[in-house]
Amino acid sequence: MNIAIITGASSGMGREFAAQIETQLRRTDEIWLLARRKEPMEELARTMRIKTRIIPIDIADERELRRFREVLLLAAPKITLLACCAGVGYYGAFSSREDEDISAMLRLNVAAQTLLIKLCLPYMRKGSKIIQFASGAAFVPQPNFAVYAATKAYAYSFGRAIGRELRGRGICVTTVCPGPVDTPFLERAYGDGAPMSARKRKVMVKPERVVAKAIEDCRRHRTVSVCGAPMQALYLATQSVQNILQLFW
Repeated sequence: MNIAIITGASSGMGREFAAQIETQLRRTDEIWLLARRKEPMEELARTMRIKTRIIPIDIADERELRRFREVLLLAAPKITLLACCAGVGYYGAFSSREDEDISAMLRLNVAAQTLLIKLCLPYMRKGSKIIQFASGAAFVPQPNFAVYAATKAYAYSFGRAIGRELRGRGICVTTVCPGPVDTPFLERAYGDGAPMSARKRKVMVKPERVVAKAIEDCRRHRTVSVCGAPMQALYLATQSVQNILQLFW
């Protein structure tokens, strides 16, 4: 059985990704939707034409991730696509953030995503694809988003590195690095804190654009997907600096 797995499928980027990808999957029998909230995934599944399996799970909980390992062992699927869309972020000075907020970002954005990819790799073959969502925040440090940006810098570096490792197996890894995206994530991230800056609002894009470009870039075997001219300019600028620094390493 060939399957596609999408995390964070209850809202935001994961939900949009599921809505777009179902029409573009080839030789895929099922989509598995993973998220903590069951009801939004059930609502989404009713709109999808491909067979869909709903798996309520908190992938940041290692016990639940171990149970998912058992699900994979029993099903023994071939994973044609793994889309890691789950993520969390909180705005505010590092010193004022609750320990639990910091721990949540590290568990989900770093540990959970890393362990899930490791868990799924034995079920992937030549032609399988991994799409993981990082952020434009990965390119430069972000005061008041210090931990979130650091976790996304990890995701960016990790994705680029394993992409090189898996190239010989014919597995493509595309890391998606959008700027601000108009999803519920931003409402949760800022909460009762300071409002988003006008500069960020000006470069905000719709999730439909980000996901469509991510799917196209993955299809073209591109290692990084950056949506929008401002983010692409930032990405190219940081790449230029990195290339210069490598001359001294």
